[in-house]
Amino acid sequence: MWQVSGAHGLIDPETAVENMFDYLDSGFTTWDLADHYGPAEDFVGQFRRELSASRGLESLSGVQAFTKWVPQPGKMTRGLVEANVAVSLRRMGVEAVDLLQFHWWDYADSNYLDALAYLSELQGQGKIRHLGLTNFDTEHLKRIVDHGITVVSNQVQFSLIDRRPEVRMVQFCQESGIQLLTYGTLCGGLLSDKYLGQPQPRGSALDTASLSKYVRIIEAWGDWDLFQQLLVTLKGIGDKNGVSIANVAVRYILDRPTVAGVIVGARLGLTDHREENARVFQFALDGDDLDRIEAVLRNSRDLYRLIGDCGDEYRR
Repeated sequence: MWQVSGAHGLIDPETAVENMFDYLDSGFTTWDLADHYGPAEDFVGQFRRELSASRGLESLSGVQAFTKWVPQPGKMTRGLVEANVAVSLRRMGVEAVDLLQFHWWDYADSNYLDALAYLSELQGQGKIRHLGLTNFDTEHLKRIVDHGITVVSNQVQFSLIDRRPEVRMVQFCQESGIQLLTYGTLCGGLLSDKYLGQPQPRGSALDTASLSKYVRIIEAWGDWDLFQQLLVTLKGIGDKNGVSIANVAVRYILDRPTVAGVIVGARLGLTDHREENARVFQFALDGDDLDRIEAVLRNSRDLYRLIGDCGDEYRR
């Protein structure tokens, strides 16, 4: 639900909530959002109220909302942490957050450990069902685990273009029983049939924050010609399986170790790819598919060396 925060087109609240029912009826039951994604938490609250009113209270058990808390670094107190979680509970109309994903901007400020300790206390009180992280690197994820704090997930950028999690993060998560939730897996929609055979989008064609961000990632990874080679390869694999380029890109990441789910952006009321996205569960990639993909990817630059570990791009 980053796409409702204001940088992906004007979202009409009433239409957005109506569209959330469409997603639910298509089998998409989990929403990823944050306290700072504009009205995202309010949309969830309104959706839950309308769902309960129209389909009964029991229907709420089939819906999940994973929010984030992204505080400014500084001294963390129990009262501050509890007050911020209370805001999310109120906005979403829930007694407990299904998954609270914590982000921290400045590793030099170790108060993030205090914040997580207080969040763990709130989890013990039933206000948070599961505690996770967003964009923590492997070193600081290990520090959190060593501090005795139990987290179930870390949300990171992970795609065919950005495979940095495979350098260190995946192995540590395997060893620690932590799973990854991935975003940027479609590079803001660039990993799709729409951009096959097309020139690199520039200027006004970069009309969402996602497109602007992921064009830069592709430029760091390689160039547009190499990206087109990747799209051609994915198109061939997709045609063989009766699916789209985007389906192949998502399936590849879903199959990586420790990946619990891929987060796909939804521009509620503006675009709709529900039927296409559902096809990701109707096929499997074989060894030949993976070899063809790897033959292209080995010609790209090392983003781990250029950018650093997961989330390092947010802390430069």
